[in-house]
Amino acid sequence: MTRAAADLNIPQSSMSRKISALQSALGVPLLIHDGRAVRLTPDAHQLAVRLRGPLDELDLALAEASGSTDPERGTVRFGFPLTMGSGRIPDLLAEFRHRHPNIKVLLKQANGSELGADLLSGDLDLAIVIPTPERLNHVEIGKQAICVVLPAGHHLATATELRLDQLDGDTFIANPPSYNLRQITEYWCRSAGYDPDIAIEVTEFATIRELIGRDLGIALLPHDDRNPSDIVEIPLAGHQYRRTIALAWGTSTQSAPTRQLHEYLVNGWGQDEV
Repeated sequence: MTRAAADLNIPQSSMSRKISALQSALGVPLLIHDGRAVRLTPDAHQLAVRLRGPLDELDLALAEASGSTDPERGTVRFGFPLTMGSGRIPDLLAEFRHRHPNIKVLLKQANGSELGADLLSGDLDLAIVIPTPERLNHVEIGKQAICVVLPAGHHLATATELRLDQLDGDTFIANPPSYNLRQITEYWCRSAGYDPDIAIEVTEFATIRELIGRDLGIALLPHDDRNPSDIVEIPLAGHQYRRTIALAWGTSTQSAPTRQLHEYLVNGWGQDEV
């Protein structure tokens, strides 16, 4: 309580009266007194979490209105998908870091649903998200083609392209059901006339590739430059086997450093497929 009152530059007695008035207005207790220590009740904690986002947006708007936000200094919390740990994103982040050395970019790699939740909660400022999120501000920046990944010794490994119905009867390795790639794998296979035989579920895409190389199954995955030598990627026949890549954010106002990264990613990405 003493530190909170000091941060707000008000007497501790005024702080206590304001909290008591707020508790009376809300009709719920906000503080738990444990000896000399004070902590938030669950209701107070939930209220603080819900208010943090709007208050952060207000701070950003006030800072921009006063011209006090430095676009070349600050921190951006940025997320990207598990399927994009190599290639385009690391290259762009490295280039951005060299051009804007005073902007710190804190990275998180996770599946699309987790990244979307973090954007909505305010735990991330900006993220590459697949598929396009419905509840978030976003701009589409590209497409991601999905390939068939096979052991090098598979009887179809020398094909130039494959139809999904040719994979009927193969054992699949896939992500858990909550992952978008798992959902579209099942949807596309069913559209081809069969339910995929998913024998192994793995969250890590690198592990899926390692298991394919050990002849434990096949998978539908995006291209990866780091593929082991004992597996092959083969394009799927048709133009529908692609996912939209979006750059998303959860707030209506972005900080100046976040806008710097936003514009850099949009301009550097282009609209070609990855």
